[in-house]
Amino acid sequence: MGRRAIPSIHRQLDLSGVLVTIDDLPRPWDNGARLFGPARAGLPLEVEIGSGKGMFLRRATGERPNHNFLGVEIAHKYARYCAALLTREQRENGVVLSGDGARLMSEVLPTGGLEAVHVYFPDPWWKKRHHKRRLMNNADFLTDVARTLRPGGALHFWTDVPEYFEAAVEFLAAMRAERGLPLEGPHPVPEPPSLHELDFHTHFERRTRLNDQPVFRSRFVRS
Repeated sequence: MGRRAIPSIHRQLDLSGVLVTIDDLPRPWDNGARLFGPARAGLPLEVEIGSGKGMFLRRATGERPNHNFLGVEIAHKYARYCAALLTREQRENGVVLSGDGARLMSEVLPTGGLEAVHVYFPDPWWKKRHHKRRLMNNADFLTDVARTLRPGGALHFWTDVPEYFEAAVEFLAAMRAERGLPLEGPHPVPEPPSLHELDFHTHFERRTRLNDQPVFRSRFVRS
């Protein structure tokens, strides 16, 4: 699914400390002290893979000020836009990684260190020969999600592509049965209200619902 153009970012807006690369991240992990500051170290950490235009990050950082949020966006111009949004909103609990979310999960984040992983409207890779590129059909990625979530933590997956949703649910079930993947679900997620702009999680959700199309939502809990 294509993305529309984004507004320009003022050149004088200082994104340092909010926009980072994987090389900026501490190894071993320091409970968020370098990214969020010593005062916020150890607070629950949520990761969004594929932050797009930052609507979820903007909403979640405001609603849960006692959580830290690390958004990941592989397209640098969108990562910069997300970082600019958080900077203008003065959200001290939000940081954006310009880079590959799979590398973050496998190389940096510690076992049991996450409160939640959010995957909203990932690229469906429409052509059948490209289905192997789908994030939610990537065994290594899902294994890392289960490893990095604390017991009781959750993987949130939404899409507007029914075939992708069904394939992901089936793939996770197979991984539970064959490899003992400790992610239980899918648990149903009720459709949230849409009374104003901030009731939508992402721009994709807003567009889909305003066009009266269904959104398929699920939550998987780390056992």
